[in-house]
Amino acid sequence: MPRKSIEELTRRNIRRLIDHATNHLELQDLDAIYVENELLNFFGVTEPYTDDIGQYELYQVLGELFDVAVKKKLYLESDRLLFEGRVMGTLMPRPMATIERFDNIAAHKGSREAAKWLQSIEEHSTYLRRPDLDKNIKWEHENTQRGNVIVTINLAKPEKTAEEIERAKNAKTGYPKCVLCGENIGHYGNAAQPARQHIRTIPLELNGEDWFMQFSPYEYFPEHIIAISREHRPMKLTGDSFKRMVDFVDLFPDYFLGSNAPLPIVGGSVLAHDHYQGGSKALPVFNRPARKHYLVREYPNCNVSIVDWYNSIVRIEGKNKNQVTALAEKFRSAWDTYTDESVGVIACTTAQHNTVTPIAYLNSDGEYTIILILRNNRTDDTHPHGIFHPTADMHNIKQESIGIIEAMGLFILPGRLAKECAQIKDILTGTTPLDFKAISEDGHPLNKHLGMIAQLTATNGTAMKDKEAGDAITDYINQTCEKILDCTAVFKCDEQGQTSFDKFIHSVID
Repeated sequence: MPRKSIEELTRRNIRRLIDHATNHLELQDLDAIYVENELLNFFGVTEPYTDDIGQYELYQVLGELFDVAVKKKLYLESDRLLFEGRVMGTLMPRPMATIERFDNIAAHKGSREAAKWLQSIEEHSTYLRRPDLDKNIKWEHENTQRGNVIVTINLAKPEKTAEEIERAKNAKTGYPKCVLCGENIGHYGNAAQPARQHIRTIPLELNGEDWFMQFSPYEYFPEHIIAISREHRPMKLTGDSFKRMVDFVDLFPDYFLGSNAPLPIVGGSVLAHDHYQGGSKALPVFNRPARKHYLVREYPNCNVSIVDWYNSIVRIEGKNKNQVTALAEKFRSAWDTYTDESVGVIACTTAQHNTVTPIAYLNSDGEYTIILILRNNRTDDTHPHGIFHPTADMHNIKQESIGIIEAMGLFILPGRLAKECAQIKDILTGTTPLDFKAISEDGHPLNKHLGMIAQLTATNGTAMKDKEAGDAITDYINQTCEKILDCTAVFKCDEQGQTSFDKFIHSVID
């Protein structure tokens, strides 16, 4: 394309960005002039576009501008997300203006409407990349007796190339200290750290401490937010954790807030910075009834029950949040040291093993509710990945830590499964010949699925119709997800397990 045409396209796309920000990011008239001049200077063009900008699509505009930035050697080909953060951050309302607007909406329309406004801003800024998020594969597996399970295959987070991994390893890091720190706001990013010029956060006071809220860029479930400590400190569960969580649901009664356990295997991916995850009460565990109820003489206004769910959950409900949080802490501290070797539960060896995954919310009766998912991360020679972790035969589906989201019934499976399941379907339909010898070789792309393929072909053969094959694979994944949740149960859903669970409850309340 001739140089003049490239410059004209650049000018027009800059004007399109200004139009987008005016309509969706609350960019005001005088600020628009200022921002447009900034972008003209950044791209090395001298004057704004004045003709009709026509119809446009935001990501196409950004793609064309990114091509210009690469040609001008402003960015490398692999730096598209850094580029988007830089450009879209210029167009967004400044942090304090965002907070003021959020507070105004919350005061007049409620906190959830304010949060939805913030989510809209983040989506129109490309921080929440809707085209990528929409690529995720999702379905719900119905099990009326045990509880539904939601399954997602995460395609929104692409795997890094070898070159990108090498650049990330060599990138200068240390500021901000981690990807959750408050200092990320406005940060330009690098090969090891995402750009955050287009993130906006909302300050919170939880249990008298400074925290802030932001949306998760991965949106694993509706209105997925993260509440983050202003102080960079490791994750830790204490009685104060429950107080912070109920303070949050006072501010956002339509949301839940929960914490990953602060131990490896049963915890989250970022244990170095204290934070919680929350959002819409759309996860399957919220719909489950009680399996058994208990009366607690010390807390007569609180209801305690075992949730009828795959793993081991104590549920505490009551109108008085101080009593609910105190009882939750009583159970947590008791579980910290509780051992029952008859079911493999050992609280501590050379390290702490017992912990909880806590979630707080208001139930349909407006009662403060805290559920404690009992966890244990102990390993042994038979279970090197964890006694209460998926066994090796399930690692082809999910090997990573089973954190708060999966424990509540929403599985986030690796993106590789989409391609691998398509290849397995080709075997089941006869499109690809079944060759166990080849699949058994270490380098074969389906080697990890050898057991799955053997089971599916033994049951169904290799002449299935396309839909039947797809359904068979989906059923296999659904059943595996149920088995994974069963693995995480410290008290199994059998007579021995439930007797031991009842024994633990009485050890706390009697």
